[in-house]
Amino acid sequence: MTTDNAPGPAAPGFNDLNLSSEMLAVLQELGYSQPTPIQSKSIPLLLAGRDVVGQAQTGSGKTVAFSLPILEKIRIEGRQLQAMILCPTRELCTQVAREVRKLGRRLPGLQVMILSGGQPARSQLSALEKGVHIVVGTPGRVLDHLKRGSLNARRLRCIVLDEADRMLDMGFEEDMEQIFAALPKVRQTVFFSATYPQTIAAMSKARQTEPVRITVSKDAQAAAAPEVKQELYEVPAGRKWQALQSLLNREVVSSAIVFCNQKVTTAEIAQNLQDAGVSADALHGDLLQPERDRVLAKFRNQSIRVLVATDVAARGIDVADLDLVCNFDLPVKPETYVHRIGRTGRAGKKGHAVSLVNPNENHKIEAIEALIGRTIDRVKLANKEPSRPAAPAQASMVTLYISGGRKAKMRPGDILGALTGESGGLSGSTIGKIEIHDYFSYVAVDKKVAEQAINSLRLGSIKGRKFGVELVR
Repeated sequence: MTTDNAPGPAAPGFNDLNLSSEMLAVLQELGYSQPTPIQSKSIPLLLAGRDVVGQAQTGSGKTVAFSLPILEKIRIEGRQLQAMILCPTRELCTQVAREVRKLGRRLPGLQVMILSGGQPARSQLSALEKGVHIVVGTPGRVLDHLKRGSLNARRLRCIVLDEADRMLDMGFEEDMEQIFAALPKVRQTVFFSATYPQTIAAMSKARQTEPVRITVSKDAQAAAAPEVKQELYEVPAGRKWQALQSLLNREVVSSAIVFCNQKVTTAEIAQNLQDAGVSADALHGDLLQPERDRVLAKFRNQSIRVLVATDVAARGIDVADLDLVCNFDLPVKPETYVHRIGRTGRAGKKGHAVSLVNPNENHKIEAIEALIGRTIDRVKLANKEPSRPAAPAQASMVTLYISGGRKAKMRPGDILGALTGESGGLSGSTIGKIEIHDYFSYVAVDKKVAEQAINSLRLGSIKGRKFGVELVR
């Protein structure tokens, strides 16, 4: 395996990466000005058809790194599967598919499909019969369709394993091996991973051809990533709940994620926050998929301010303008700490990460500091007096569910038009984030106009059709 981890010369711009003029125009439209280290190193290799193992942490821009070369090589003529992206969770599949569609906006007729659990297999079968260009899926559901014969991979030219280390940690190794066995032997195989355990090395040796390993050093990534202010709040044993309350009272927070190590803790903390008048909800592995979808939609739409989550449940969450990450429990693995805090401080904004630590957790802190190469500031919470009043605990937006989505040809502009047009009568300033999924949509509206919005959508129509509308609770 060839290894590329040298700092090299000054980083190139997107114009230097052999991308087409159409793709460069899309990047400009989306506000991408300068490639990240993982993008500048991997894109030329992927365009050249090389097998790659890319090692970089959360927030490094790896989705764009592997999506651009895939899109550059897609042949739109004829709906044949040409690329497959495997992800560990449905949430990450949704995030990746959304990014691929955005980057492929200048490819008329591009078909990107999510294959994951939580959706009826029958509807997926119907869509697959019509043909797709790119599949983004979880290993279990992709393997199921390959065994059924409903997923035709004979023309596949590229497979990407996103968060490959996590898929192996979650027990997907056997599924992935069966998927590899069902694919053409001549193909491009790409792994992206935050770590490089022996399991990844073994799979690379068995499934890749002369791969190039790209490692983005912590220093290079830290220089490219926005600054995250990191603090340790030293808390007496048994006082973490009070410390969390005090923290949220002191911080002006529009949105925050509180990480816990156990499912039961997330539910307990979320309920305590709700009882204290804070707009909060829990995300953990015991929730059914529709419940998970609704909790995530409310959080992305800022209908709830605080999400209390476990690491497994939170994989794939990508929320803009996340003000605060709080480690209610320190993670067992120091690498998980880096994943957690990488969710704040994106898009050029300052981030803030706070960990609540008991006196007996020094060994975990030392391991984290050794990994990130710096000392984290200690703060004694009892001496930290509030310098400003807390932000309102309740969210100003609510989320509406609409029973039509991408398969019904729904677009964000259709929903916006229905709400702000003559029949809706709402101001555009009262409408928030709009999410279009395959079979349903979510739209955030100001809480003050929620009833008016629901009534106008129920009495009116979207694209000349009636759809069910309800408040997401």
